[in-house]
Amino acid sequence: MEHQLTFADSEFSSKRRQTRKEIFLSRMDAILPWAKLLAVIEPVYPKAGNGRRPYPLETMVRIHCMQHWYNLSDGAMEDALYEIASMRLFAHLSLDSAMPDRTTIMNFRHLLEQHKLARKILSTINQWLSECGVMMTKGTLVDATIIEAPSSTKNKQNQRDGDMHQTKKGNQWHFGMKAHIGVDAKSGLTHSLVTTSANEHDLNQLENLLHGEEQFVSADAGYQGAEKRKVLADKKVDWLIAERPGKVRTLKQHPRLNKVLIRTEYLKASIRAKVEHPFRIIKCQFGFVKARYKGLVKNDNHLAMLFALANIVRVDQMLRYEPKTT
Repeated sequence: MEHQLTFADSEFSSKRRQTRKEIFLSRMDAILPWAKLLAVIEPVYPKAGNGRRPYPLETMVRIHCMQHWYNLSDGAMEDALYEIASMRLFAHLSLDSAMPDRTTIMNFRHLLEQHKLARKILSTINQWLSECGVMMTKGTLVDATIIEAPSSTKNKQNQRDGDMHQTKKGNQWHFGMKAHIGVDAKSGLTHSLVTTSANEHDLNQLENLLHGEEQFVSADAGYQGAEKRKVLADKKVDWLIAERPGKVRTLKQHPRLNKVLIRTEYLKASIRAKVEHPFRIIKCQFGFVKARYKGLVKNDNHLAMLFALANIVRVDQMLRYEPKTT
C-alpha cells in the first residue's frame, strides 16, 4: 500500500537540502531487510478484530528502530513523530492520520520483550549477513563493557535494582551490568551477546561468545588463562591474548632485546581493535551510555536490538568507506 503524503509532508520532501537525519534514515531504509524483520514479529503481532485496529506492523518496527538509533523514550518518540517530518515519513505516517501514542509504542516494546524477539532479530540479521557473504567465521574477537545503571534508592522499594551489581575497574567503582560480545574478526560485526551483572568476570562468559568455527580468538589481558580452562581446553584455536600491561611495560624497558615480543603485542592490539567498533556505535552514535530499564531481561532485549542495528550501520559504513578489493 502506497504511503499518502499531506501537503506539509510533500513540501518538506521536495526541499533542496537533505539533513543528516534524512540521509541516515534513507540509508537505513534501503539496507535493512524489512521483510525478514516483519516475518519474525508477525506471528505474535495483534490482528485486526473487534477492538481498535492495530497500526501496521512495519510502522511499529520502524518506530522501534528509531527509538534505538536516537535513544528516545516512549514519550520522546511520540513527540518526535509530531515534531520531526523525516521521522514521520520514515515511519510511513502523516499528520492527517492517527499517530501512535506513547502507550502504543510501549506496548510494542513489551511485546518484543515478552517473546524475546530482539534476540531472534539479531540472529535473523546475522543469518542474512552470512548469506550475503559479509559475516565470516575465521576469527572471533571478544570483549566486555560496563554499562552503568541508576544507583539511586529513591523508589517504591527503597533499593537498587537487584539484577545489577557493582564492580571496581581501576580505582573507580561502577554499578550496573556488562555486555559481553563476540565479534567477527574480518568485518567487525557482532555475532554473540551475553548480558550479565557488572561483577561477572569476563573470562566466565568466553565459551558463550564463540560460535565454534573460528580458527583464532583475540582478546585483551582480562582473558589471560583462557586456554587453561576445562571448557575451552579442547578447542583447536589459536589464542591471541594480550599480555598484562605490567609485563608490556617491562618489555619496553629493553626495546632492542624484546623487539619481536613488543611487535607481537602491537599486532595483537591491531587485530582486536575491531571489537571496539560495536561499542562505539551504540554508545557514541546511538547515545546508549546508561541502562534505561530495570532488570537484566529488559536490558538484554534492548542490547540485542542495539547490536543488531549496529551491525546494519557497520555494513553501511563498509559499503561507503572501505575500499573494494578486486
